[in-house]
Parts: sequence; C-alpha cells; structure tokens
Amino acid sequence: DNLVLLMAGGFGARLHPVTENIPKPLLKVGNKPILETIVLQFIDSGFNNFYISTHYKSEMIRDYFGNGNTNGITINYLNEKVPLGTAGSLGLLPKNIPDLPIIVMNGDLLTKVDFKNLLDFHNTNVGLATMCVREYDFKVPYGVVKINNGVIESITEKPVRSFFVNAGIYVLDHQLIRKVDGLSYLDMPSLIEDQIKKGECINAFPVHEYWIDIGHIV
Repeated sequence: DNLVLLMAGGFGARLHPVTENIPKPLLKVGNKPILETIVLQFIDSGFNNFYISTHYKSEMIRDYFGNGNTNGITINYLNEKVPLGTAGSLGLLPKNIPDLPIIVMNGDLLTKVDFKNLLDFHNTNVGLATMCVREYDFKVPYGVVKINNGVIESITEKPVRSFFVNAGIYVLDHQLIRKVDGLSYLDMPSLIEDQIKKGECINAFPVHEYWIDIGHIV
C-alpha cells in the first residue's frame, strides 16, 4: 500500500543533445525506457500505487505511461510548473495520501535494489527517513604527500579513498513529507541535511546490488 514517487522532471542537461527532444527517463537502455524498467521492477516487488513528478516534456511521459491500467497499477502525476528540485514536488502530493512511508527514487537510475527489503529496513529502524547509500572508491592518480610543519612525513603512492555517496533512493515518513510546501525549489540532500541539523534520525541503507546513474554520455 506504500506509495512510490518517481522524480522525472529534470532537463537531462548532462545528456544534451540526446535529451533535446526527449526527457531523460524515456531514454532507452536495452529495449525499454529507463523509467519503465524502474516501474516494472517496483511492480515485481508488489507495489501498485505510483506518482510521477514531471516538468520537462511532461506530456511525453504522460502519453507513454498513461494511468497505469495496462500494467494493473495506478499512476498519478505531479506537474511542476517550475522546476522544484528532487524534493520540492513532495509538497504537491495530495493531503489525503495514506499515512505510510513513501519510497522516492530518481527516475534516471538502474538498480537491482530489493525495494521490499528497503521498506522493511525503514520500518524496523526508527528514523524520519532512510537514504540509500553506495560505496564509491576514488583512486588518487598521484603520490599523496603528508606534510607536518613543512617537513614531509610520508608519501603514499596512488592511494584509494572510499566514501559513501547518495544513491538517489529514499524512504520518507509521512510527517517529513508534510514539511515540504511544494512552492519553492528544494533538493533532497538539503531536506535531509536540515532534518539532521534538527536532531532527527536519518538512517543509511547501503546498496550492494547493481546500481548506475544514467548521467553522462560515454
């Protein structure tokens, strides 16, 4: 019964000129648009109530997916009259949506994350939100020099640094969604960071499965 909100309103500027005539979520990877692959994956996990937030060439996305009846699901749309960022459109959700956690996902990701497992994790761990994170390794292409008061202490040749990065998939409690007015631009990292500063608990869900952000032309 939990809602799924897919963010598909971006301009896809990093993929120009490919996205000049089509929104990025409708670009095909294999034989299906990215967004269709995401929707089908959620359906396979048992979800059936979707919202899609649109702005750039929104009519193309609406024409492609319709109301979801052909797949036995319900799809509603949130139309961003101006770009609202990756969190701003949360405020456009109807006030009468079920008081349940919502899964929010960027519409330009391909992943094998188990969404049911993610939701179970959020429900088990007390927190206002859960953010999926992905381990990212960065290899420094040079020898890193450690200096203390102008004196070299050590040289580490081409070290690898590991970080956790935002994977663009979230589970949000209903009370957090009510804090978004839907009138101003707001990105999800800013929303999450603001809650952390207020002392709210935000949990991290490490993604070990396949994950890729369709963001650049190779």
